[in-house]
Amino acid sequence: MKKLRMTRAVCALLAAAALGAGVAGCVPLVLGGAAIGGMMAVDRRTAGTQVEDEGIELRAANRVNAEQGERVHINVTSYNRQVLLTGEAPTVEIRQAIERSVVGVGNVLSVVNDLGVQRPSSLAQRSTDTFITGKVRASLVDAKDISASAFKVVTERNVVYLMGLVTEREAKRATSIARGVDGVRKVVRTFEILTEEQLIRLTTPQPAPVSTDRAVQPQPPSTPMQ
Repeated sequence: MKKLRMTRAVCALLAAAALGAGVAGCVPLVLGGAAIGGMMAVDRRTAGTQVEDEGIELRAANRVNAEQGERVHINVTSYNRQVLLTGEAPTVEIRQAIERSVVGVGNVLSVVNDLGVQRPSSLAQRSTDTFITGKVRASLVDAKDISASAFKVVTERNVVYLMGLVTEREAKRATSIARGVDGVRKVVRTFEILTEEQLIRLTTPQPAPVSTDRAVQPQPPSTPMQ
């Protein structure tokens, strides 16, 4: 069992490291909600909402990139149409302008603006953040009393942001796990809280609808009237 846990952790870390290496040379604007094959089946959002979140991230990123260019380093993460902005902007005015732009993107319900007013973070810092994200995800996978797929993890300058549709019990447990990961400076919760009853309804498979239509029996061809 211990070997299995180590394997899961190593796989998660390698995946996060590969993701970080793949985006390190890209423009400073990064999307936070890339879809991974198979995840839609276990995500607590509907498939339509997941697709909408990806669209929000893309539209918001394109809008900010067109307006601000490479002056900023922004991560746009949408979960259940709540958008989290992390990264760095050079001035308070630009920070506020970015938030206004994202608020104007279609179907956005709310925006959590946690942009730092400072110089863009270094590539070394972003690599550290990617590694921390991988460690937090691996730790959530190893926890047997919560569902790791219910959480989205974002890290910026050693601050871990947790998103998801979870109960208060799950939120506390995930927060405790993230705080225990080496290198984490702070944990910020941006959850939507469910009751235990809501969670049961959300995660219980619904029976397929039963058709009440009777099959139509084929009729013999009628004899033409003479």
